[in-house]
Amino acid sequence: MSDTSTPQSAEVGAVRAEVRAWLAENWSPDRPKREYAEALADSGWGAPTWPAQWCGRGLPATMRRFVTEEFRRVGARGSGQDITNLFANVVLAHGTDDQKRRWVRPLVTGEIRGCLLYSEPGAGSDLAAVQTRAERVGDGWAMNGQKVWTSGAHISQVGLLLARTNWDLPKHRGVTFFMFTLDQPGVEVRPIRQVTGGAHFNEVFLTDAHASDDDVLGDVDGGWSVLQTALGFERNIMGAESAKSKDDPRAAPDKDSPWTRVVGGTDYVELARSSGLSGHDDIRQAVARLYSREQVNRWNTLRVRAERRQGVASPVASLGKLAMSRIVHDAVELTSTMLGASSMLDGDDDPVAAEVNRSSFAAFVTSIGGGTDQIQRNIIGERILGLPKEPELDKNVPFREVRKASATRSFG
Repeated sequence: MSDTSTPQSAEVGAVRAEVRAWLAENWSPDRPKREYAEALADSGWGAPTWPAQWCGRGLPATMRRFVTEEFRRVGARGSGQDITNLFANVVLAHGTDDQKRRWVRPLVTGEIRGCLLYSEPGAGSDLAAVQTRAERVGDGWAMNGQKVWTSGAHISQVGLLLARTNWDLPKHRGVTFFMFTLDQPGVEVRPIRQVTGGAHFNEVFLTDAHASDDDVLGDVDGGWSVLQTALGFERNIMGAESAKSKDDPRAAPDKDSPWTRVVGGTDYVELARSSGLSGHDDIRQAVARLYSREQVNRWNTLRVRAERRQGVASPVASLGKLAMSRIVHDAVELTSTMLGASSMLDGDDDPVAAEVNRSSFAAFVTSIGGGTDQIQRNIIGERILGLPKEPELDKNVPFREVRKASATRSFG
């Protein structure tokens, strides 16, 4: 069966039966997490479309949803990592076999967690302008610079780093992608306290941090293509968040995650009824628009997955990311309107109000993380609608001659 063919009912039934049998033998909510994670990695059911030698089953992408449905049916954790595990997906796409042996299984089992070291104080939306540098030192690299808005750096063991390795090439061609360990003297992580009270984001300072040649993902000075792969996975994940089924038992709100759906799983029709507003035309229209956008985003998510099955890096993922951002903001506004003044409350006495109050602050994260809404609009305009690209006067200029770079201290 090809990767794009429609699965036959007998094939689907066989896969479902095999998954059910494995879950019956291995899944229990009381089983130790690490023990279950190891068994899941051995089985390949956590990432069924990956090759068998890399914690997968080698199944076509058309079979993934049937595996996921069986996991959801019993409330089991860990399925769908061939979509959601960004770090392992990037290693599988660009890593050597040695790097895959080193990183994939620990990332699947959760033994190690990763963070994305991209944005800098002077290079957020324009990541090609990064000035964190990696310089040859002996048989490895010394990395110096600052990253900011790094999600989860305080609980991560490895980082995906975009650093400048060649100042004589134009900005897109002189960067290299590294995956290296964070537990070393040259790495300092400082949490950023958010208005929600959490500290999901961090500043990361690199002072002669070390990476070996084995930590380079892809080619030296060719990190831009690896970054595009990673950003594609990230946008696909974030766009899919709002497309999750409301009956997905894994979709419970996680207050530490900025991607949690607003008031996780809210039934807006029921909320309109309970608040006595179901007869108001403006509320009815707002509920209909929100549900419509969620459904259209589900379809776009399926479109992205179909294009990925054909080996295409789909710009439609940016549609999903932008739609998710709009859905979250609209959901906050709608829920706050229906709750009225109580939407400003906090505490256990009114958990729905407390959640929407928190979410009203957290919603802005979705407009920034993974590429701002404005960046997504640029991608949609250029790569989907075919509009002219914005002028980039520094695109083909050696980076050391770019005003932003030359205005900083000399890097040799």
